[in-house]
Amino acid sequence: MRHRVSLIATAAACALSLVTSATGAAPGATVRIAGLDSADYPRMVVNVVAAKPSSTTPRLTENGVRVNGFDAVNLGEAKSLVVAIDTSRSMQGQSLSNASLAAQSFVKSKASGDRISVISFGRQVAQLTGFSTSSADAAGVLGNLTVDSRQGTALYDAVIAAANSLRTSQLPGHVIVLLTDGRDVSSNASLTEAVAAARKANASVYSIGIESRDFDPRALEALARGTNGTYYGAGSSSGLKAIYGSIAAELNRTWRLSYDTTARPGDELHLSVAIPGVGSAQRTIAVPAALGTTSPASSAGILPSIAYSSLGTLVLALIVGALALAAALCLVQLRRGSWVRQRLAAHVGEADRGGIGRGDRWSFLAALFRATEGAFGRRTQWRSIEKLLIRADVPLRPAEFIWTMLGCGVGAGLVFSAAGSPALLTLAAMVGGGAAPCFIVTMRVRRRAKAFEKQLPDLLTTIAASLKAGHSFKHGLQAVVEESNPPASIELRRVLTETGLGRPLDDALEEMAARVGSENFEFAITAVTIQRQVGGSLATLFDMVAETVRQRQQFSRKIRSLTAMGRMSAYTLVAIPFFIAGMIMLTDKSYLSPLLHTSLGHILIIVGMTMMIIGSLILKKIVSFKG
Repeated sequence: MRHRVSLIATAAACALSLVTSATGAAPGATVRIAGLDSADYPRMVVNVVAAKPSSTTPRLTENGVRVNGFDAVNLGEAKSLVVAIDTSRSMQGQSLSNASLAAQSFVKSKASGDRISVISFGRQVAQLTGFSTSSADAAGVLGNLTVDSRQGTALYDAVIAAANSLRTSQLPGHVIVLLTDGRDVSSNASLTEAVAAARKANASVYSIGIESRDFDPRALEALARGTNGTYYGAGSSSGLKAIYGSIAAELNRTWRLSYDTTARPGDELHLSVAIPGVGSAQRTIAVPAALGTTSPASSAGILPSIAYSSLGTLVLALIVGALALAAALCLVQLRRGSWVRQRLAAHVGEADRGGIGRGDRWSFLAALFRATEGAFGRRTQWRSIEKLLIRADVPLRPAEFIWTMLGCGVGAGLVFSAAGSPALLTLAAMVGGGAAPCFIVTMRVRRRAKAFEKQLPDLLTTIAASLKAGHSFKHGLQAVVEESNPPASIELRRVLTETGLGRPLDDALEEMAARVGSENFEFAITAVTIQRQVGGSLATLFDMVAETVRQRQQFSRKIRSLTAMGRMSAYTLVAIPFFIAGMIMLTDKSYLSPLLHTSLGHILIIVGMTMMIIGSLILKKIVSFKG
């Protein structure tokens, strides 16, 4: 008998200790740890509830060491809050009426900075209002709730819809207040997916259940427990107003703390939270050992598992050190053999281009560039890239340019990946980053061609004046080089350099015409070639060509002025959808949530972008003119 009494006393003591550990504080404590979530290990989320509202950030201690730099959100201040109410057929009658009145009272008593959205769910989920700081809109919608005509309760879908809308909110505090009188019967999602969506939105679910004889609260308890919220059970719908008041009071006294723990899976964690002027609380938990079985590094990595061990780290460090030493040796060795190229650079027209000198200074990459050129140097695309770089006067070789594009693409992908962007957006960022250098070079080619076109009439007039003064054609070109500005001076200097090395002048000028991409200059070179064959006054010919080119340019500018209205209309029509979307995002992000976070919305975006591209091409065809 005495042994039995001893066992009972021991069991009671254990039960008392478990209750104290679970609540995080003794009865009557002024601060308690209401919830702790380690599902996103090593990220820990702690909800702290004080006996009275406090604007002072709590102090957090882990295993006796103060935690600095944690994220603290005061749910008593401005926050985004979703009120989700069950409107299924089981709520018909007094239940829905009492729920509506209680929710209206809760909405009207909110803090001035809170932004509230209302969601109803029966057979399907319906977002009734977007986020707004005005309680009138939400209260008006809650006062007009009606029971769904179809059977079903999409409880988990409602949580996911609320979480998706909260993800677009700019306020740090996210709360979902959920009321239902039954269990889920029509959701497409599961309980696990609903909890995961709420965690991803950093939202706490405060669930309310109207308990009846057949009511099962386990799903609502799991939602609250998995998101550091609280479950409230109501014996009847008449007590909902008091429960909503309790939730409002608890939110005003709640802090949500997030930090990265230093504890390992399986370790015991001693947490202490103190709010100055209010009190403190302690809690001891054990970090689940299962969290360490699938670490992100080992599960998502592309290397074998041994690479993440101590031996693998040492081997990788030795490989990196060997590669760095090899790069240094290549730098020393390759810098010795560049004197021949440096001495020839001034005679082959490459003195103004910094590609070779820069390549010599960074000669540890020369081997990689040579290998790339050896593999792809004979392809047509390679020659096209080389011509593009020459036309843009960019001091890069094709191999350097290609590796620059790859580096920009990988860098953009890493930035978006580190920011947690979706895989599709990261892929688009990689494509855009890789295409950015090509776009810049293309724009430089166009800008350089326009600048040469503007210089061309004066260039031809200068050559004609030099010929009239009795100088030779080459002397006229030299006068242009000395008196004009780039790009004409650079291109003609290259022509004179090539002719000085023995190349025929006609061939050098034809290549220059192809390089600058000027139809008017090609017209002038054709006239010079004909004159050399049939004879005549070259000075008079250049005057005629200069006048013709000037008239063609005037005609082109007149055409552009006549089509300016059409071009501006095209720019405006293309820019209006993006402008409207940007303004809506600035004013109310939740308004675009169905478009951005649903499959139907994605289809509409793709269709809209396709139609805009087709319309842009049609408008471009209308306003373009080639004379």
